[in-house]
Amino acid sequence: MAQLRPRRRHALLAAPVGLALTASLGFLPGAASAAPQDVTAVRAATTTDGPLLSYVVNTATDRATLTKVKKAVKQAGGTVVVSYDKIGVVVAHSKNPEFAKALRAVPGVQSAGATRTAPLKAAATTQYGKPEKLKLSKEGAKSLAARSAATGKEPLEGLQWDLPAIGADKAAKVNPGSKNVTVAVIDTGVDDTHPDLAPNFAANQSASCVSGKADTTPGAWRPFDPKTDYHGTHVAGTIAAARNGVGVAGVAPGVKVSGIKVSTPKDSFFYAESVVCAFVFAADHGASVTNNSYYVDPWLFNCPDNPDQKAIADAVGRAAQYAQGKGVVNVASAGNDNFDLAADKIVDTGSPNDTGSKPPARTVDPKVCLDVPAQLPGVVTVSATGVKSAKSFYSNYGLKAVDVAAPGGDTMQVPDAPAKEGGILSTMPGGDWAYLQGTSMAGPHVAGVAALLKSTHPKSSPQEIQWLLKAQAKNPGCPTASYDPDGTGKWKAACTGNKNVNSFYGYGIVDALSAVQD
Repeated sequence: MAQLRPRRRHALLAAPVGLALTASLGFLPGAASAAPQDVTAVRAATTTDGPLLSYVVNTATDRATLTKVKKAVKQAGGTVVVSYDKIGVVVAHSKNPEFAKALRAVPGVQSAGATRTAPLKAAATTQYGKPEKLKLSKEGAKSLAARSAATGKEPLEGLQWDLPAIGADKAAKVNPGSKNVTVAVIDTGVDDTHPDLAPNFAANQSASCVSGKADTTPGAWRPFDPKTDYHGTHVAGTIAAARNGVGVAGVAPGVKVSGIKVSTPKDSFFYAESVVCAFVFAADHGASVTNNSYYVDPWLFNCPDNPDQKAIADAVGRAAQYAQGKGVVNVASAGNDNFDLAADKIVDTGSPNDTGSKPPARTVDPKVCLDVPAQLPGVVTVSATGVKSAKSFYSNYGLKAVDVAAPGGDTMQVPDAPAKEGGILSTMPGGDWAYLQGTSMAGPHVAGVAALLKSTHPKSSPQEIQWLLKAQAKNPGCPTASYDPDGTGKWKAACTGNKNVNSFYGYGIVDALSAVQD
């Protein structure tokens, strides 16, 4: 398995491994404020000699305030891209270096800031086209179907150690999930033509939110580049790959899955305006669960004393809260730096990550400076485990910071034959499969179990689903020995808490079988 690459965001740290499965299935080695006053004063600050940046402006939601703020955006040299009036978030572009400062002085504006440090690039004019489908002869297809029928499993399910680890294989026999439940994958896009995903894909609940405004053009939700933007497709398979006699099985193979693309082309950044769009779109289009295996670029942690970072956390927080208010369970990965998110200090060496050069290190308090969306209120935060149900060496953790845990893979915890790979096997663009590891892979296991719970308890609120996730989870407890998986001290971590709730696993590893038995 390949080593973890230098960290840029949660989504990229789930590293591909040397084992890929070819099309022939052969194996290779391997609150409202006062109404605003006159806003003409912002004109004095208007210049257009700076780089074109994207901004979020967070306001009170009454009509008078929103009207005044939109006027102020134009007077400050900006253009309104889209306004999410229901949550008071206005997305704007401007070349005025003083734009955010000018808007923050407008009555009714509660926060405003740039969502990036790098200038906006020209919008992508092409979408990822329809990829080649899995090439199987009629004889090969019949052989796969026969093998699946004989074993009662999908052809590659024997390599999925993660399914029995949470009882998902047994759960499928009781209730594979309801077609009335959709999990929205907010990510790099989803290849809906993959044979394991096509049966369960919900195109009418999919879109591209890359610009900050939803694009529902057919195929807009697909990855820009299948060679590099494979992450969302892999996540989708873990959640809802169909039990159809081909490839792998998902945790909830009977539910629907949708794709909401939020990553920029080529550099794959997840900016705040795109994520805001995704949460709102998912909520307005009937999603029951969202999976969020990423952090919002360019800041790993968003500190409230920085006006730009405060605005990012505010905007995304409003969108996530809106989704929850519409009945959506939001699930997010904890991250892959082996950070204790309950510590007093963390050294962040990768923010901002879109400057093109190595940023200076900064010390932050993770209880104040938030990893977004993982640390937002109401979001289910997920740590990762390996085949031995131990914390994955890379997984972030933290008492009261992590809610639950799930399989994410670990090269230091290797399963017995036939898999012999510590990663998570799932779908890849172009009808392929591969092993990846990361908290990015743990999150979708929890999203799948949440979908099963929603299928079993369709009238339950997001809060009730979260309570069930925690109540049914099985907690291994803190390890009796010091946690130092490779003996070098590089990944050493201290588990705190007790058998019921602790920093490594939160309330425990989720249980798919219990989810369908209540």
